[in-house]
Amino acid sequence: MKTLDQLRHSYKQSEAKALEAFQKFLSFPSISSEAEYTPHLLECAGWLREKMNSLGLTTQLWKTSGHPILFGEDLSAGPSKPTLLIYNHYDVQPVDPLELWKSPPFEPAIRNGQIYARGAQDNKGQCFYVMQALKLLREKNGGYPINIKWLIEGEEETGSEGLEGILAEKSQELKADYLAIVDLGIPGPNIPAITLGTRGILTMDIVVKGSNTDLHSGVHGGIVFNPIHALVHILSSCRDKEGKITVPGFYDSVSPINDREKERLFLDFDEKEYHQAFGALPTGGETRLTPFERAWTRPTLEINGIHGGYTGDGFKTVIPAQASAKISCRLVPRQDPKQIGPLVAEYLKSLAPEGIEVEVNVHPGSGSACRSDIRSKGVQAFSKAYEEVFGQPISYTYEGGSIPIINALSEASGSEVILLGLGLADDYMHAPNEHFGIDRLEKGALIMALGILNI
Repeated sequence: MKTLDQLRHSYKQSEAKALEAFQKFLSFPSISSEAEYTPHLLECAGWLREKMNSLGLTTQLWKTSGHPILFGEDLSAGPSKPTLLIYNHYDVQPVDPLELWKSPPFEPAIRNGQIYARGAQDNKGQCFYVMQALKLLREKNGGYPINIKWLIEGEEETGSEGLEGILAEKSQELKADYLAIVDLGIPGPNIPAITLGTRGILTMDIVVKGSNTDLHSGVHGGIVFNPIHALVHILSSCRDKEGKITVPGFYDSVSPINDREKERLFLDFDEKEYHQAFGALPTGGETRLTPFERAWTRPTLEINGIHGGYTGDGFKTVIPAQASAKISCRLVPRQDPKQIGPLVAEYLKSLAPEGIEVEVNVHPGSGSACRSDIRSKGVQAFSKAYEEVFGQPISYTYEGGSIPIINALSEASGSEVILLGLGLADDYMHAPNEHFGIDRLEKGALIMALGILNI
């Protein structure tokens, strides 16, 4: 019997029990951005540690400035074998708006082969199939064919500040040949793909102030400059009619994708399917580029939230004292967030009309873009695993999203990065009704197990 068939048979034998455990994992409301959920994060970490212990890993709970980090290892394969460090996270995004969920976000529900819950895809589903892969390998071999280290953090959704703060201290424990970031996706349900890079991220707030109190629009309208008008003007000035960002110096270090790089990417984009899935047309960004080129290889500046004036029921005719917005930039290789942040902040301030004060707060927790090497033995080992499980040739993609800790973790561990995952764009991660396919739990476990055997 082929190795894949053996692994699949073993998985099927314990699938029902595994699904129960996955539902338990999803039931922990491990929201890292809100302090009231700290006890639930600790409870979730405790549950995970028990599971890691059951896999024969020697585990530690690393205390940080924020939520604890789980670390487990089995180095019994010995120094002659390579070491793989696997990264996941157990924290999740908030659930708002709650009224849009079809079932409670922390009461997992199965519908049409999908399991619905906050964190089902990002990142508990992908974390859970790693767990199942390690279980399959132990059952098959009585141990692991290579040295395994597994790190699961609790603050990815808030910038990984706790992990970043202890990387220097824990660098020896983290040493590895390969770093598998299991938090990525594939272009479609039947398209095996490995990600070769992610974009970086930078976030900030802008506050526009005009007066020391809200003003009556009848008395003061036409005299003062409305802060909302000023904010809208500032934000709309950040992009030109072709979708390019107008911040001076923003593109200075950006190189266009070359033909060789473009040839190996999966660039097919079905506009009709996209519109059906999300109700939006792919008309944003730089108009001269394809949708995937815009999402994977070009930087962006997006407005993520805007507030000002009276927004309750009824009507209140005020000129607000201030207006504000939240902004994020996705960055590409060679764009340093420490340089781009001040560039954007100064540009926003320079657009302030007379009589308007502008404050910009660039947040900590930014991260640079990441790229992995297609020639890496680790990337090729998992490429073969994807091909065997899916039964078709591998594709390569980039990821428009960001995992800020990747570069710092790779540097601390001295390892080559492998970017893995089975997420889909329509899994609704970070949105109401997040879900993950039960079939992908199986595929993920098989891919991880085969990839480890291939290294």
